Amino acid sequence: MTRLGRSFGFLLSSTALSNLADGVLKVGAPLMAVSFTRSPALVALAGAAATLPWLLLALPAGALVDRLDRRRIMVAANAARAAVLAVATALAALGLMNLWVLLTAVFLACVSEVFADTSAQAALPMAVPETELTRANGRVVGVQILGNDFAGAPLAGLLVTVLPAAVLGAPGLLYGVAGLLLLGMRGRFLAPREAPRPVAGEIAESLRYLWSHRFLRTLALSAGLINTAGAAYFGVLVLWVVGDGSPMGLAPSGYGLMLTVFAVGALAGSLVAGRAGRLAGDAPAFVMLWAVCALAHLVPVLLPVPWLLYATAVVWGVSGAAANVLVISTRQRIIPGELLGRVNAAYRLLGMGGMPLGAALGGLAGEVAGLPAVFVGATVVQLLAVCWIGRVVFFPTSKRVTSGVTIPDITGSR
Repeated sequence: MTRLGRSFGFLLSSTALSNLADGVLKVGAPLMAVSFTRSPALVALAGAAATLPWLLLALPAGALVDRLDRRRIMVAANAARAAVLAVATALAALGLMNLWVLLTAVFLACVSEVFADTSAQAALPMAVPETELTRANGRVVGVQILGNDFAGAPLAGLLVTVLPAAVLGAPGLLYGVAGLLLLGMRGRFLAPREAPRPVAGEIAESLRYLWSHRFLRTLALSAGLINTAGAAYFGVLVLWVVGDGSPMGLAPSGYGLMLTVFAVGALAGSLVAGRAGRLAGDAPAFVMLWAVCALAHLVPVLLPVPWLLYATAVVWGVSGAAANVLVISTRQRIIPGELLGRVNAAYRLLGMGGMPLGAALGGLAGEVAGLPAVFVGATVVQLLAVCWIGRVVFFPTSKRVTSGVTIPDITGSR
């Protein structure tokens, strides 16, 4: 940690707590939704509510992150999340909780997440040396996985069973503490910039940069397809896994255990990502990892056996987390610092904006065609996306080396 510095230590600690809160909320919300309805379409709305803010607010959030102190934005966003969930917890304690109150609370909390996460990714390169980006991102992804899945998922399963209101109250408390930890970061985290221009013009500049950059553009669109299909898949997976009428028949705690096993693999993936990048190159490595992760999605539908589901979750974790570290580090090296907030936001709009649509379509397709059709269709879409980015990576029109990492087409030639 010494080479990464004090500011990164506080950022990492805050990230750990906020992602533990994310894990409880985002696993607990679908499990709470199942207690209100068994409709695939309605259960999938929990995933849509968590991701819709990225579609609506990613670009304005990016412009704000490049204008204001990034640490202060993270502090304010965590405070807002804590306040929203405190109100929702009070409503649950008063017996006023229902599906629509739950969805509203998740949506509002995830509005703040857009600003917090966009700021965090833009602030990290300002807190560590460029040579330490992959190492720092590996640690960040590691604690994200530990919080979201290793600790958050089983805790959510327990709270849903024992004290449902705490599914909202515990994350609210954790977000509040995470915001306080950020106050320990030293210095100012303002992006270097010229005189402010109209927000619309700054957003347009980021969109032009991303769209003219062949590698980043293809990466964003491919990630968007992968994430949209993944949202459809995981939006209804709980119905395939949990309940007496499901093919696997697991209890909610068993679903949480699956995500804990996933987290073990993901933690390992975050630690070996740098080695994978050095062996194969960052871009080829994450393409191959995405392909493995996509193919593994076929296992639960073809062989709905609990022990095999847990083994598959390890594969999902290792491949997904390692790819994530490499993709984030690559973006941070390529995008200029003064554009990092906006271009990252534009990238994540393309990369994550389709997730609420994917979750909703997965629910509707599950109603009409059945859950296996959703799982197979999502896998096919992901494999097509992998082939798309693979074509750019393995058959580039030009190459250039940045910070020791070979990146196809980083000059943005078409």
